[in-house]
Amino acid sequence: MVLLGDVNKINGLIVGGSQGIGLGFVKKLLTDSRISQLYATYRDRDADTELLALSKEHPSKLQCLHMDITDEEQIANCVECISNECDRLHLVINCVGILHEHGLQPEKSLRQINPEHLMRYFQVNSIGSILLAKHLLPLFSHQERSIFATISAKLGSIEDNQLGGWYGYRASKAALNMFMKTAAIEYRRKSPKTIVVLLHPGTTQTRLSRPFQSNVPTEKLFSVERTVEQLLAVFSTLDESNSGQFFSWDSSRLPW
Repeated sequence: MVLLGDVNKINGLIVGGSQGIGLGFVKKLLTDSRISQLYATYRDRDADTELLALSKEHPSKLQCLHMDITDEEQIANCVECISNECDRLHLVINCVGILHEHGLQPEKSLRQINPEHLMRYFQVNSIGSILLAKHLLPLFSHQERSIFATISAKLGSIEDNQLGGWYGYRASKAALNMFMKTAAIEYRRKSPKTIVVLLHPGTTQTRLSRPFQSNVPTEKLFSVERTVEQLLAVFSTLDESNSGQFFSWDSSRLPW
């Protein structure tokens, strides 16, 4: 892995590591000899069995931590658990996001706007991420290169919005982009070796995109494994000058 240059022993955290892209990152990073310690968060012990099984297979390398990203106390407790074991992180990838659940569906028109649904989008897709940035800063405040990446979406680009609809998802991802762009400026002052980036993974074969995959051309529907490889390739191109930027899976810059 060339993403962190001369850092030989990498401590990493995958937020939302129990399914989809997050689980894909966990599996891939466990095979990398440069990963010294890997942490991964999950929400539901009964449902997130694959991740928990991996922790039993790799007890000295992978530690699973329970955390709901909408609960700041749980975020703080999770970071405290990590801080008790190590004094720095080199790689954090926040893979948590919501598009649909339990009656929550992307809006096709203004008639479908629901304030409670909008709040749910913002709680998961936007606010949780900036709370992570708040609590993780001490673990990034060291002199080794590090990456703090958040999975966003091209639909969060205001300039690129040509089709409309999906109000809550679009707006929450746009807010996420602004939160992390702003956090990158503060990190540049307080943790100058940390590269804060936002990533569009492309349409990936996960539960999040499953209801919407039928209209996606086969060549643009990525397996989880391919998405992980592509995003790791993006990491390998980054340096400190890229902090606060928004990249697609092919390393191209996306407009805000």
